[in-house]
Amino acid sequence: MSITIVLTAMVMFLLFSSCSGGKKDLGAAITERDSLPVMDTRGVTTLVSDSGVTRYRVNTEEWLIFDRKSPSYWAFEKGIYLEKFDSLFQVEASIKADTAYHYDKERLWKLMGNVHIQNLKGEKFDTELLYWDQNKHKVYSDKRVRIEQPDQVIYAIGFESDEQLNKYRFFKTEGIFYVDEENTAPMDTLQNDSIK
Repeated sequence: MSITIVLTAMVMFLLFSSCSGGKKDLGAAITERDSLPVMDTRGVTTLVSDSGVTRYRVNTEEWLIFDRKSPSYWAFEKGIYLEKFDSLFQVEASIKADTAYHYDKERLWKLMGNVHIQNLKGEKFDTELLYWDQNKHKVYSDKRVRIEQPDQVIYAIGFESDEQLNKYRFFKTEGIFYVDEENTAPMDTLQNDSIK
């Protein structure tokens, strides 16, 4: 019985001594919520109106909103497709990308991977990386871009434009090729790597 009392006394002594002492400062807790999206939506097709008239349609497989990240952003990591309609609901422009991020506070879009845009004039823009700064009303890229116009195809590295892609300039033109409509090869037979 005396051994039991001695062991009990020693355990209590160790427990009380470990509980005593000053308060220790702890770091801020990292919660799972910091890395989880506030919204996770799948199979999205939505219409966006302007002044009560439907102007845009957005299709995406997955739309994630990360509001606690710094900076906060929307993620479209499985691709995005956007169409702009005219007053008769005919598609007049479109944007497609494999991945897109929208930094909501900065009002900046980052489109990546097989970015394809068709503007109101029917010109087609293809690149791997494109930014759209809504505050500055500017679209730009520092990567290779291919612009297909009705009578020519332009290759360049880097460009900037207004939001409608009507007025643009190139930083480094690699080539301008005029299109002969009678002897034009199908677009899938052209190789970008063959142009130096």
